[in-house]
Amino acid sequence: MQGSTVDQNQPAVSSAAEHSEHPDLRLFGFVIFLVSESMLFVGLFVAYLTFKAMNPEWPPEGTPRLELLLPGINTVILLSSSFVAHKADEAIKHEGDVAGVRKWFGITMAMGVVFLCGQLYEYSNLEFGLTTNVFASTFYVLTGFHGLHVLVGVLLMGGVLWRSRKPGHYTAETHFGIEAAEVYWHFVDVVWVILFSLLYLLR
Repeated sequence: MQGSTVDQNQPAVSSAAEHSEHPDLRLFGFVIFLVSESMLFVGLFVAYLTFKAMNPEWPPEGTPRLELLLPGINTVILLSSSFVAHKADEAIKHEGDVAGVRKWFGITMAMGVVFLCGQLYEYSNLEFGLTTNVFASTFYVLTGFHGLHVLVGVLLMGGVLWRSRKPGHYTAETHFGIEAAEVYWHFVDVVWVILFSLLYLLR
């Protein structure tokens, strides 16, 4: 009888031991994905700087000046949203608080949507179009590509909230989706700071 009990428990013990011997590399893999994404932005930044260096006057003559107020407000919103997203990560890691994740990610998503609406409003009021000149083309490509990443970040958090409906899906010990969404959002913020500096402050 005793021997039988030992045999039944043996697979579970072995499984737990095997699991502990193999660290979760999903976050590492996700960071590698973001590194590859950053290479795309680096390519666009290099292209922008190359065009800028090749033109004696930058932006080309006749390009209307960009207003700073709305993009500045958008920058504050996006950077602030990174702190809000981090609150969600803290909630799940320290307390296993799924309701807290829903609250903080919900606020972050709303801030992301406000950012996108602000960008679309800016587009509608710009006095140059995609084909006006090389500065205008790079401006729309850079900001549009970044805006697409913000949208993906919002959808990613939406996916996390959808999965959080399942009891026990996210716990203090198992929360890869939440962590990945937060890291992605920080990535989007860092890219925007560089982009904002190049296009609006140092043009």
